Amino acid sequence: MLKKGSKIYSILFGACPKCHNESMYVSKNPFLFSDTLLMHERCSHCGTKYKIEPSFFYGSMYVSYAVGIAFAVAAFVVSNLFFGSSLKVAFVAIVATLVGFMPVIMRLSRNIWINFFMNYDPKLNQNSKLKND
Repeated sequence: MLKKGSKIYSILFGACPKCHNESMYVSKNPFLFSDTLLMHERCSHCGTKYKIEPSFFYGSMYVSYAVGIAFAVAAFVVSNLFFGSSLKVAFVAIVATLVGFMPVIMRLSRNIWINFFMNYDPKLNQNSKLKND
């Protein structure tokens, strides 16, 4: 399920959506706040340009809303249903989750957005294997 070639692999690991051989981000750690959204311009392995057009990733804001809702629902379920907390405590848990996971949510949203428009190409990996042999 989390093998190279699946969209889920590219989304969860921030790998190039075409070849899955390189991280799209300069820093793999999303919690380095100065580098959270700093991306390479192109994949060094296959040459894929990540910013297809100017302001391409503005669309990921819509995705981040849905991803944020998913994180908020998960925080509510964990705090209210599993721990039996009050609604006020559940609200605080939701806010803390959204603030704490903001860098992860932003990256996941970008990863999902770019994977709407690009697909894995196994030929890119075959060509690199031939070059290395």
